[in-house]
Amino acid sequence: MMVYIGLDSRFSFEHLGYLPGFLNDTDPRSAREQLDSHYVHGGGWHPIAKFKLNPATGTIKFPGDPTLIPFAMTTLRDERLYFYQHSLVAIVQPDGAFEVARMD
Repeated sequence: MMVYIGLDSRFSFEHLGYLPGFLNDTDPRSAREQLDSHYVHGGGWHPIAKFKLNPATGTIKFPGDPTLIPFAMTTLRDERLYFYQHSLVAIVQPDGAFEVARMD
């Protein structure tokens, strides 16, 4: 069973919507593959280029926009997933590579 950790005192599980149902730690596929196949309403996982990630804090920044602080996180084996306002999700690999997509 995956554990979701609130990183903001205002966080509630309802903020995650359907996303927890799209991820299963018994499924051998990566988080990206699972989200892509289950998120059919939104057309799958489509990374947004130009985001910068601070690996120490999990914050993300898009040029010209304010820094976004994650409100929750979970892990899927060796991947870290962060959840933000505006339905943004970041998947971070052990080597620091990451992708951010909107999952609304």
